[in-house]
Amino acid sequence: MHWPGKITVREVGPRDGLQNIREFVPTEKKVQMIRALAAAGVVAIEAVSFVSPRAVPQMSDAYEVLAALGDLPGNVTLSALAGNLKGMERAAGSGVREVVAVVSASETHNRANLNLPVERSLEVLKDIGAMAASAGIRLRGAVATAFGCPYQGEIPEYQVKKVVEGMLAAGMGEITLADTAGMADPRQVYELVRKLSAGYPGVAWALHFHDARGLGLANAVTGIQAGVTVLESSAGGLGGCPFIPGAAGNIATEDLVYMLHRMGMETGVDIDGILGCGRMLEGIL
Repeated sequence: MHWPGKITVREVGPRDGLQNIREFVPTEKKVQMIRALAAAGVVAIEAVSFVSPRAVPQMSDAYEVLAALGDLPGNVTLSALAGNLKGMERAAGSGVREVVAVVSASETHNRANLNLPVERSLEVLKDIGAMAASAGIRLRGAVATAFGCPYQGEIPEYQVKKVVEGMLAAGMGEITLADTAGMADPRQVYELVRKLSAGYPGVAWALHFHDARGLGLANAVTGIQAGVTVLESSAGGLGGCPFIPGAAGNIATEDLVYMLHRMGMETGVDIDGILGCGRMLEGIL
């Protein structure tokens, strides 16, 4: 078995990890968390989201968080999630250089999350893509519930492909397959990644796992075997989805980094530093 020499670990804790925390985390604490992650060697951080502050009040200070982080080293990429075209407009005005747009492969989840049918969301993606291009912002996509939905159960492969094709039409060169509800298993991950990689050559794939059934790390290993070299995780295993009741957290960054290092794959992340981030989170939360 051939293993890659390096894996990119994208930290999503500041966005996906905090969005379900009911008590508002002060802006300065969020900034402190992101700075600690960067100091630990994490160079890809999903920092904020531009969504309705009524739906996700934890992200209402997105501008302030980004404004306080302008002095981070140049090798650190901060990204923001844009929930819709208005969110993309706000992101473009924030100075962020990378944006992720999400569409669910599940019709029911997409309506709950974005209040739109999937078809309409894919139309909006084209406008988001045009705005990102004109603003010089790198745009990537994320297919939510790519491996299963608590409302609809198994998601047919053609529904995932439909969203992928919509993202490609919007100009996205990198696409994350997200196990939003933590329903994936290793064989399913391997087979879907291999099929999509063969069907859409040239796309950079990433994987995002939740650990509802304790299979998150196993799924990550299988994803690597299938050819993926970008994995998303959250310090302390924080996370979930506001529109999936009881959704488990993401795979823990410290667990992922430890496993990858033991397997001989570099991440650039200092394990002691990321463990310190977890302890910091305990104090913040």
